[in-house]
Formats: sequence, C-alpha cells, structure tokens
Amino acid sequence: MRETGLGCPDIENLKNMAALFGCSISDIVNGDQPDSSHSSNRPMEQPAESRIHKAPEDDVTVTLDYSSAQSISPLLFGDNLEHTRGCIYGGLSAEMLRNRKFVGKPGRYGCAHEWYAIGDNPVLSFGASYTIHGEGYKMRRSHERNAQYITNYQPVRSGIGQKDLYLLADTDYEFTAVVCSFSGNELTVTLKGSDKTIYDSKTVSALPGTYREATVTLHSPAEDPEARLEISFDTVGTVMIGALSLMPAFNFHGMRPDVIEKMKELGIKLLRWPGGNFAGEYHWKDGLLPRNMRAPLQSYLWLETQPHSSGYDFHEISTDDFIALCREIGAEPFITLNPTWNTPEESAQWVEYCNGDETTAYGKLRAENGHPEAYNVQFWSLGNEAGYGHMEGSNTADTYAKVVREHAEKMLEVSPGLTLCSSGPYPSREWAEYSAKALCDIVSAVSLHHYAQYPPYIDSEKRKEEYEDFIGKVDTEFLPRMQMLREQLGSSPVKISYDEWNAWYAWYRSGSVSEGIMAAAFRNMLFRHADQYGLMISCHFESVNEGAIRVTPKDAQLSPTGQVFSAMKEHANGMICALQEDVTSTCRQSVVTTTLLNRSFDRPKRFTLQNCGNVRSARLYSASDVVPGTVFTITELAVMHENDTVTAVLPPHSMAVICTDVL
Repeated sequence: MRETGLGCPDIENLKNMAALFGCSISDIVNGDQPDSSHSSNRPMEQPAESRIHKAPEDDVTVTLDYSSAQSISPLLFGDNLEHTRGCIYGGLSAEMLRNRKFVGKPGRYGCAHEWYAIGDNPVLSFGASYTIHGEGYKMRRSHERNAQYITNYQPVRSGIGQKDLYLLADTDYEFTAVVCSFSGNELTVTLKGSDKTIYDSKTVSALPGTYREATVTLHSPAEDPEARLEISFDTVGTVMIGALSLMPAFNFHGMRPDVIEKMKELGIKLLRWPGGNFAGEYHWKDGLLPRNMRAPLQSYLWLETQPHSSGYDFHEISTDDFIALCREIGAEPFITLNPTWNTPEESAQWVEYCNGDETTAYGKLRAENGHPEAYNVQFWSLGNEAGYGHMEGSNTADTYAKVVREHAEKMLEVSPGLTLCSSGPYPSREWAEYSAKALCDIVSAVSLHHYAQYPPYIDSEKRKEEYEDFIGKVDTEFLPRMQMLREQLGSSPVKISYDEWNAWYAWYRSGSVSEGIMAAAFRNMLFRHADQYGLMISCHFESVNEGAIRVTPKDAQLSPTGQVFSAMKEHANGMICALQEDVTSTCRQSVVTTTLLNRSFDRPKRFTLQNCGNVRSARLYSASDVVPGTVFTITELAVMHENDTVTAVLPPHSMAVICTDVL
C-alpha cells in the first residue's frame, strides 16, 4: 500500500511496538539499539560480559571513625505506593467488597460481576450511576460508572450477595450502602457464615428521590474465611444501589492499621504516589469527592496495574488520605502528576491544594475539607516512564520537555522552590540531551528505573550459580546504569532519582532470602555511591504485597526484604562511621549501628570492627536456603569484644546488625 501511495502505516502502531520491545519510540524511528534498559514493564537481558561479578572477600576489617561530618540522606530510604495489583485492593485498603461500585458490563441476568443474585427470579439491571468524576476529567475510559438496580414486581425477596469474605473473630464491621428507591423500601443487610449461619442482620432505608448513605455496624462472632454479605428486600418496588462498602470498624482513613504498622517498621522516609504507571490513569480531582462517590478508574494498562480488580481502581485513597498516611509513618510525600490528561493549570491546582494557604482557592478548599494547615509537599514527579510505548502522552524527548515545562512553570508560580523530577527512558543520550539538560533550569532530578531478572531456582544443581548471578546484578546492572546516566548528564546539575528498583515479578512471587540479600547489597551500594553520582532519591518498588510486606486477609508480615529494610532503617540521618562494600556503620545519639552482609552462597565471612565501644546488641539474620518462600530467622549473634575490637563470623547468605557505644 505504501509503494502505491494509497496508504501508510498507522503511526499509533509505533506505541504498541515500543511497548512490545521495551524501548522508546525514538529508538524505533531512528533504527537504534536502545542504550536504556527495560521499563517497569519489561526487563532487558544484559550482555554476558556485564554479568561478571567478583566473589566476596572471606575476611573484612573495618576501623570506625567518629569524626566524619557526613550523614546518610533519609531520601535514600524511599518507597512506592502505586495503585497496582494487590498493593491497595487486598493490601493497604481496609475495603473488603469486590466491585463495590459495579463497574464493567452486567452479567447475563443483569447482576454485577463478583456478586450473586438472591431470589427465585430476581429482576436485575444496571442504571444511572451515583458515582461521578471530578472536574476536568478527560481520560478516554469506559464502563466506569454504573449502579445496580433491583426490581420486585411481587412481594418476594430479591437482592444481591457476595461470598468468600474473610471475617475476623469478635470484630465489628462498618457497612455502608448508598441507596435510593422510587417509593421507599427497607433493605435487610445480613452477615452470614460459610455454613449460612446468620452472624448479624440490620436494616437500612432506601428513601425515595435521591441517593443517601446509610451506615450500620455488623458484628462477626467467629473467624470465617468464607463468609457472605447479602442485601435484599421483599416489598414491591425498585431499589438502586450506587455503592457498597464493608470494612473493619478499626481502620485508618479506610486503610488497614496492621499494614500501616509494618510500613512504620520499614522506616520509609519518602513515599511516591499514586504511581508509577498508575499515575497516567489517575485523576486527582476525583479525590476531592466523598469516598463512595468517586468514580472508579478503568486501567489503560489493564493486566499490568489492575489484574486483581477486573481492570479498575476504585479510588480508595485520596490526596488527604495519602498525606495522613505519610504523617502517620513519618515519610515525606512524593507525588507523581498526570501531564498527559491534566492541564498545567490542573497540576498547579493540585500543588495549591497541597501547599496553598486559606487565601488561595484550593488552599481554602483543603481547609474546608478539614485540613487548615498546608501539607507542604516538596517532591513532585512530572509523569512516569515517558518515552515508552506503554505510557500515554508525549513519547519523544523534546515534546515531553516542552509539555512538562509548562506544568513545572505553573506549579512553581504557586509554590516556589519545589523539587521537581522529570521522567524518561533513562539511561538515554537523546533524552539526557533534549529533555534532562533542557529542563535543568527548572527540574532538579531525572527518574531512573531498573528491575533485576529473578532466577527460576528450579534446578538445585544451578542454585549457587543463579544466586550469585542475581546478587551480582547490584554491581553489574544497577550501579552501571546509574554510572551511565551520570556520564550522559555530564556537568549538568541535575540529580538522579532512582525511584523504582526491585527484583522483577516480586509482585507475583513469594519473597525470598536472596531478594533480602540483594536489597541489603543495593542499599549499601547507594550509600557508598550517592554523592559520587549525584543520587538524590531512591524508592524501592514497592512494599505492600510487592516485595517487603506480605498481606493476607488475616494479618501482615515482613518479607526478607522487609526484614532487611527494618534492620537498616537506623542508618537514615546517621553520621557515617564506616562505609565500604558489605559494611555500613552510622552513629545516632551516641549509638553506633553497623550492618554487615555476607553475600556468599556457601562460605562464612569474618568481620573485624576496630575502634568499637561496648556492644549493646548483636542480631543475626540467617536462613538455610535462598529460594522463594524462605525468610530470615533472627537470633542473637555471637561476637567477641576485646581491646576495642569486635569480631563476628556470619554464615552464608546472612546479615547482622551490631549496636555499640561510641568509643
């Protein structure tokens, strides 16, 4: 067709090709091999020579120095809170109901998916929704807004129910229904056990004319992993259900307190939200609406971001909720914009909502929402992974730079002095030249992402080789990418924000000791090289159900990566006493915390710490294996302290934390 002049390829296909091959559109157009590695959607195989790693030393001697004036920046202890997979739904969110706002198409008999019909011949259908989008919504999505209608032509019982709800013993649950009817109907809300035993039952009124929220408390007397919730009525009429909610009465802004406690244990000092990829699907003004009124957001990246909730996010966390979470766990907020679908004015309004005083329009709105003091959000990211085919919006360096400059200028007019981070397929010489350097007068940092390919651990004969290759990626992949980006940025004052890193597919796999060892080695590498390569920020991706915290309906536990983060959190803001490969030692309030790492698969390692005061505590994190499902066992570490010298021997693939007094 092209040769005859009758047609030409659809340029939109370039985005699909870029997503398929994990490269930027400019790579395809120019015919170049990308000098950037994979996006967060696809890992890229490294050349064989880059995978060479050196064996760890058997003995290490370190002398502590208390005269250093350098400290470890807390911004290196960041994490992500992206609305992906099980991070929010089934993770941080206390919400228990699936499809609580009736997205998608109805089933064959008019019942929303995830729900079942009650009655011999119920008449169910979808109708005009209660949920709405906030001002300025422009994204091209579908089936986001519905309501479940239930009609009785005879006085028989009809309704909807949901099964497989995990109830805790002796627990109160807050149930909310947003309902309406034409003539007024009483709804019965019943909490049932797996054997159909009625645990509790209450009534709510569906009043005529308009949607209203009705909230009741339901009590569960016993633990039950397969409980049911049913909503029904037995009078003639039509009931419209706009939204339903069920969560434990003990929640924090709709979030699970047990998960929040684990986030505190990790020592997160900077929290990036709402994405990641999801930032391109997010409309911040929806969060200004009441929680049950916020319309769900259909995912542009259905399988990548929302596979556990049928392709939709139900917007359980707003800006106010996120800030409350950050304050609760002691983290600085790091907000990612949507420069594709939001205008520069809307981005500036978000900044004003967070940082403006009550004399500004959006600062006044924040105050009216119950938050008179400004949030003072310092860190903002101008989109996510621009230049890759899986993201909507500008996909070339110069057009991206032009677009986000407009956003940045408007934002800085509202709140001067913000720390802004730009995006791109880094490392990339083209993007460094035409985006990062072009924006250096207004943007402080550029975003760098990398995920290490995790070994299969299927063949036990190859376990050592696979483990060593994986742990070695800290030196053969993560560090070289930072070095390459620094070289491409040249003398530019732009810093690096390593705001996504992890083992690939951590979100689809049980945690492992090998990932914990890699996380410890990565953190130690950053501590050693941050100043050298201009690293400002580092954010692990991501803790809740995707690497550091494993959440079940019953509880939340730290994975080996989480155990490592908890052990190393004392280094944040600590004055450096020693810093070398596998050793980090810092001092805070006259207590010296030293973390030691033995990366070896099968050899013990001796550490000698000189110039030490009295030993306060010594903990060993060890395990018998490194494969998925393994965790560290934490025990007391035997150490020898003599003549201001502490000696300890660590078993293979282990870590230790030794706390001593300043000498």
